[in-house]
Amino acid sequence: MTVFYFVRHGVTSHTGHRLSGWMPGIHLTDEGRDQAEATAEMLTAVPFKAIYSSPIDRTMETAAPIARIHGLEIVQAPNLGEVEYGKWSNRTFKTLGKTKLWEKVQRYPSGVRFPEGETLREVQTRAVEEVEEIAERHRRQIVCCVSHADVIRLLAAHYLGVHIDLFQRLTVAPASVSVIALNDGRPLVVNLNTSPPNPAKDRS
Repeated sequence: MTVFYFVRHGVTSHTGHRLSGWMPGIHLTDEGRDQAEATAEMLTAVPFKAIYSSPIDRTMETAAPIARIHGLEIVQAPNLGEVEYGKWSNRTFKTLGKTKLWEKVQRYPSGVRFPEGETLREVQTRAVEEVEEIAERHRRQIVCCVSHADVIRLLAAHYLGVHIDLFQRLTVAPASVSVIALNDGRPLVVNLNTSPPNPAKDRS
């Protein structure tokens, strides 16, 4: 059995109102860095054998404190990278919400290709293939994978046997942890969307 801890990156200036996609230079905010540290502290006792991350800035920055605490190098895994949103990258949700394609994304996401970008089926396929390759390399071990909300939701949907058109019913908050175990083809979704303590709240 290989146990995966999937960590979503912490918040950036784009989180919640603008699609970042694969844009470079989108870094964690102070809040996001606090979240990453809190998640790393929450995972201190987990005996990770490897840390994998999407190569995008915000995920690498989230993976850094986890890797530091565990004394591990971060292995970049491009197939765990964000959805390629194409022309939608760097556009606000408010603007996108006015397009016809946005409505289709909400109702029938499996049938959508983002303009000059990927389909969600393609994203799910590449992410699942990456996870199962990692599982082959780390049999009977625990690994951490830092990725993005939609990628983690698509992975969870796959292992839950949930159709892509329903994947948006799953919530994956910034810096949250979701745990999935792969046991010789029998996946077990252990938990979803566990968030660390709120550092700002703890200081108040």
